[in-house]
Amino acid sequence: MEFPFFHHLSLWRTSGNIQIWSLLLLMILLLKSGGVYSDTDYLIGLGSYDITGPAADVNMMGYANTQQIASGIHFRLRARSFIVADEDGKRVVFVNLDACMASQIVTIKVIERLKARYGDLYTEKNVAISGIHTHAGPGGYLQYVVYIVTSLGFVRQSFDVLVDGIEKSIVQAHENLRPGSILVNKGELLDASINRSPSAYLNNPAGERKKYKYDVDKEMTLLKFVDDEFGPVGSFNWFATHGTSMSRTNSLISGDNKGAAARFMEDWFEKESSERNYSVGLKNDHLPRRISNIIPDLLDVHHELLEVSANFQSRPSGSATQNSSVARRVRSARRQSSKPEFVSAFCQSNCGDVSPNVLGAFCIDTGLPCDFNHSTCGGKNELCYGQGPGYPDEFESTRIIGERQFRKAVELFDEAEDEIEGDVDYRHAYIDLSSLEVTIHKRGASRAVKTCPAAMGFAFAAGTTDGPGAFDFTQGDDKGNPFWKLVRDLLKTPTKEQIVCQHPKPILLDTGEMKTPYDWAPSILPIQILRIGQFVILCVPGEFSTMAGRRLRDAVKTVLNNDKDFENMHVVIAGLTNSYSQYVTTYEEYQVQRYEGASTLYGPRTLSAYIQEFKKLAKALISNQPVEPGPQPPDLLDKQIGFLPPVVVDGTPHGVNFGDVFSDVPQNSTFKCGDMVTASFWSACPRNDLMTEGTFAMVEFHKGEDNWVPIYDDDDFCLRFKWSRPSKLSSRSKATIEWRIPNDVTPGGYRIRHFGAAKRLFGSIHHFTGSSSAFVVAES
Repeated sequence: MEFPFFHHLSLWRTSGNIQIWSLLLLMILLLKSGGVYSDTDYLIGLGSYDITGPAADVNMMGYANTQQIASGIHFRLRARSFIVADEDGKRVVFVNLDACMASQIVTIKVIERLKARYGDLYTEKNVAISGIHTHAGPGGYLQYVVYIVTSLGFVRQSFDVLVDGIEKSIVQAHENLRPGSILVNKGELLDASINRSPSAYLNNPAGERKKYKYDVDKEMTLLKFVDDEFGPVGSFNWFATHGTSMSRTNSLISGDNKGAAARFMEDWFEKESSERNYSVGLKNDHLPRRISNIIPDLLDVHHELLEVSANFQSRPSGSATQNSSVARRVRSARRQSSKPEFVSAFCQSNCGDVSPNVLGAFCIDTGLPCDFNHSTCGGKNELCYGQGPGYPDEFESTRIIGERQFRKAVELFDEAEDEIEGDVDYRHAYIDLSSLEVTIHKRGASRAVKTCPAAMGFAFAAGTTDGPGAFDFTQGDDKGNPFWKLVRDLLKTPTKEQIVCQHPKPILLDTGEMKTPYDWAPSILPIQILRIGQFVILCVPGEFSTMAGRRLRDAVKTVLNNDKDFENMHVVIAGLTNSYSQYVTTYEEYQVQRYEGASTLYGPRTLSAYIQEFKKLAKALISNQPVEPGPQPPDLLDKQIGFLPPVVVDGTPHGVNFGDVFSDVPQNSTFKCGDMVTASFWSACPRNDLMTEGTFAMVEFHKGEDNWVPIYDDDDFCLRFKWSRPSKLSSRSKATIEWRIPNDVTPGGYRIRHFGAAKRLFGSIHHFTGSSSAFVVAES
């Protein structure tokens, strides 16, 4: 049978011969495992895999800034997945990506791989792939022209690492499927988000706005996954705030605030688990695991190592194998093979007009607040910037917003009591939003309207307070100007029908009608509902504004509440899922034509179209009826064009080897918590080997003699790997590794290591490693 666990559980329940002593023994065993968890009707499995991608030369996805080219790693990106299956055999898969958004072509290829591996068990109907919207990940992995222009076209390496990582995270989740239960909890998080387009929000009806306390959604909703044997094994939560704590000038790959929150929570849970086994670790002389820099740690201090460690000098670089950095990677080296890895994901919701830069938007020339209606300073959009809580330090802002989400998630996780019960189900359809007929109901009458082919307005080019645009574009522009219209017409002159359909948006780029060399924007998009008992996920292929998301949720809830089996459902929106089509605003917000309205591709009735089609899915769900699959989206993989030059060769000066120290830590140096330690090495292009599930950088602790233990790697918030070359055409490069010493660090001796891979003249790859001199971290 497909579900042998359920078969045995049902036999256990119906047996009338269970003795009292066996029940007591079972309770004792459950208590020793860390808690009592009841039998449930679900199989649950979680998985996680590295999707960091190329850390050099590739344009980052999100800000559309051609100058924002990756040159190192802040911390690594991951695909995190859960699978939930019920006893009738139905199952759903949800994947959360540390990426700007999902991609239609990535989704297509992942589904193809899953079908080849599992048949029809996992299809586009029950698999959802959602992005967190970090603006600090490699671009070039979407299939439509407008989204890959700044990355010099399609970047195969970005695409491949996503497809591979998503597949592997789902395979992990599938192989981890075990009986378990799911709890849900929700609560308000007040200090991690503000509305960045409040003038547009205020154009919504006053009566509607009065229903809500805030102009952004402040609620976080969390699922807690509990294995019947091992206890808690993961959590996924949904909360709306943009992944723009890291600015448009940042060049380090980063999961931004949501990726940081996930790293903090996974490390927090590991600390909670390790403390229960702390005495065992000391008994076996194991070095206790290091954990995230925001969590206090209690470790033994090895004073006797300080003097010895200070005498270790940097050594000549050495050869390495392809798996060297993987084997030394901190978390994988410490993982308990007998227990599933704890997976925590911080998922995106209706974040369209929501910013993490909670101090507000100010003019960088005067320090005064920006113009309220247009977010300009003296008429210039490029002077108006949102400020995060750690301003002007974007890394600190990222940490703070990440920590605020993390701490709320821990609170919800610890207090979760409401158990999910009921069937697993799903509905999925493709819709053509370039010409969808929508019925509008108003004052007892109805009329039919249509959506439009995709187009982007003038205010799109103005950017937002999270990432301003350039030239003379401004938010709130509903007219355009003659010069930029002439420039537009060189690419494509919109038809009169398109101009009328998109009104009052002045069209800057008529992307829906641009087909050379292939489609510039999507027209066929996926919509999807996943149900797990009384929990429903609305999967949308774009960024819904706050009020747009509220209207969609309310419309679906109204349909579901018509059936008593669907009353009191928890309904969340998973944004940027399965494909990407920019923004969705309300009809009223669209009239204002701020950035979000100008980026609502399919005209003023886009939201009405989504609501209409999601209501159809919801009705089919409660009536247990199938839905028409709709038109298939195109597979444009074979048409992709990429102009990113390959790595030709890496080089070093005469007499210097890859991995040799370029700039060492000062000899016999001593540092304390909060200090920055820096070492640089002769290196090679990170595109030669992405070090997937490995690391380019490492801090090691001196345990005695020549025994060095990995403590931090490039998946840690406190360690930064920076890569640079003196010029674009140079074959020489260096890696600089910066370690901001955390407050919880163990006093003792440390050194910094670098792993890399160099490309030789005839194409072969040479893996290398180097290490700095040792240094001492003293007690503060």
